Amino acid sequence: MGEKQGFRLIRLFADFLRSERAGAALLIACTIASLLIANSASGQAYIDFWHKKLGPLSVELWVNDALMAIFFLLVGLELEREILAGKLSSLKGALMPVIAALGGVIVPAAIHFAFNHGHETQAGVGIPMATDIAFAIGSLALLGNRASSSLKVFLVALAVIDDLVAIIVIAVFYSTDLSLTYLFAALAIAGLLFAMNFALGIRSLWPYLVGGVFMWWAMLLSGVHATIAGVILAFTIPFTSKNDDEPSLSEWLEDWLHKPVAYFILPIFALANTGIIIESNWAPELTSPNSLGIGLGLVVGKPVGIFIASYLAVMFGVSTLPKGLTWRQVVGVGMLGGIGFTMSIFITNLAFAGRQSLIDDSKLAIFGASLAATVLGVTYLFFFGPEPNPDE
Repeated sequence: MGEKQGFRLIRLFADFLRSERAGAALLIACTIASLLIANSASGQAYIDFWHKKLGPLSVELWVNDALMAIFFLLVGLELEREILAGKLSSLKGALMPVIAALGGVIVPAAIHFAFNHGHETQAGVGIPMATDIAFAIGSLALLGNRASSSLKVFLVALAVIDDLVAIIVIAVFYSTDLSLTYLFAALAIAGLLFAMNFALGIRSLWPYLVGGVFMWWAMLLSGVHATIAGVILAFTIPFTSKNDDEPSLSEWLEDWLHKPVAYFILPIFALANTGIIIESNWAPELTSPNSLGIGLGLVVGKPVGIFIASYLAVMFGVSTLPKGLTWRQVVGVGMLGGIGFTMSIFITNLAFAGRQSLIDDSKLAIFGASLAATVLGVTYLFFFGPEPNPDE
């Protein structure tokens, strides 16, 4: 990789951190606004608006199935960058965050399963699996220069792997009424897009985006969640460039998408999915098996799973602790990993489709757990993280 290419990747990463921090603040504001409106005199009209039909889908489903496909496209582009030129580009660099992320997925899922096995809420086992990149990075901003660059990179890499696992879980376990005809059509379009990149060498972005729209529509009709098309599309878009002085299509699109996703798509997602009418008996529901599985999975399962998996990987020589990262920081990263929010809400909607009371109870548990994870993670890293380093 040339020197200019390296500087471009550093700039992309810095831009990513800035946009995620600001996006997290906007996400919080939209969540609070949505909750306030839903519990005001206009609450029912507000909720009815999101359920209103707009063509073949409701407004809420246009947000969750279409706009969120763009969010998943960005996640896919970030994965592509990390795999081809970032922390996941070498086996040694990739193993630590991969193993940590798997521990942070398995333990929370096991906790939820232990509480809900055999109940109708067992389908929510995937809810505490994922980490919200926007909120997690936004939380690190509160630490200033106490958050080292090694800590930030490790958290981003871990969260990206978390999202990849969540995407696989969505594709395998939360797809319904599978239509093989439309699924094969979507895969055929994906094959054509890969051929455009690797066989035909097409370096214009528009053919990929047009093909991506058709792939999304076929995926939607197939029964596999349509947002998966966004991830597949990301890996068909060329990453390498003939001229190192110019960004590749993948890098350019990732750079361009950060702000629309952070400032528009995720805030709209929050408005559409956090309008919960809080009933008078909401408190007892926080001790239901489902809510306990979500809350303990995120707040306890995430840090325990991430730390134990990381420690065992180093102890058995499978990987090494990244340079500049301490075990105390790994514990703090694990705590911030319990901020589920966006992906947890997204999986909730799929797991409990058609059961609004379960969805609302799960969202309240996600809010509480994500808030607790934020406070615990930031407080812990502030007092037990590294000393401030002006050069970081």
